[in-house]
Amino acid sequence: MSAAPLPRAVPVASRPLLAIDSLCKCYFKHETKLEILRDISIDIREGEFVSIVGASGCGKTTFLRLVDGLIGATSGTVRLDGEVITKPGSKIAFVFQQDCLLPWRTVLDNTILGPEIQGGDRKSFRKLARDMLALVGLAGFDGHYPHELSGGMRQRVNIARALAVGPDILLMDEPFAALDAQTRVIMQTELMRICRETGKTVLFVTHQIDEAVYLSDRVLVFTARPGRLKEEVRIDLPRPRELACKWTPEFARYTDHIWHSIEEEVRASIGIEMQQRAGTRA
Repeated sequence: MSAAPLPRAVPVASRPLLAIDSLCKCYFKHETKLEILRDISIDIREGEFVSIVGASGCGKTTFLRLVDGLIGATSGTVRLDGEVITKPGSKIAFVFQQDCLLPWRTVLDNTILGPEIQGGDRKSFRKLARDMLALVGLAGFDGHYPHELSGGMRQRVNIARALAVGPDILLMDEPFAALDAQTRVIMQTELMRICRETGKTVLFVTHQIDEAVYLSDRVLVFTARPGRLKEEVRIDLPRPRELACKWTPEFARYTDHIWHSIEEEVRASIGIEMQQRAGTRA
């Protein structure tokens, strides 16, 4: 019996903001080549929320680091508004899995860290930071220190700090992975609200397929290493999305489809590894 077809997606009507063309990344050590990513080409449009999923070790975090300019590509290009990215800049903000807040700085002073580094008027930074903290639901917590906050609140500060530099794109590498299940769900809804209010473009890495489907306009499935773009799944669920959509048949079809796509890659990867070990023993 064939699976029910996925709902047809409506094309996103906005201009391409980020253009990734034939991106490859390899590491070389003692004449041994380790290929991490192979020939990835993706366009991200302004205002889109795009998630990346795939088997562990397929190069998702490496991909984000290449997009940010933290590391260089072996070949291929990343362009933002037509300009090639070669190093980190203020147009892209990176939200890591760990909040990395400075423990000796207050919530407000952590939030203005990016604008301080860029230089300018500290007074205007503080107003901007308060606006960003209000946006993420932390108005009134300016003078608190990181150790006084819950995990979800710390990650809100992390997001506010990223937004304070005024980026065109947010790169988010499993930002909710360290949170408990209930807090994670709340943060998903809060992130959706923040994106709706700011119109930010987001490139989001997660291991949680349901999280990717719930948040995204598109989900990109990477193959096992070397990571390649296996398929693109457009998520045609109406916005704004309520949590109840996670229990609809349409949502289940998306998650099942993506899970089976990833499962194929994991099984293939395990089979190759077992063959290599058998060949080594022989």
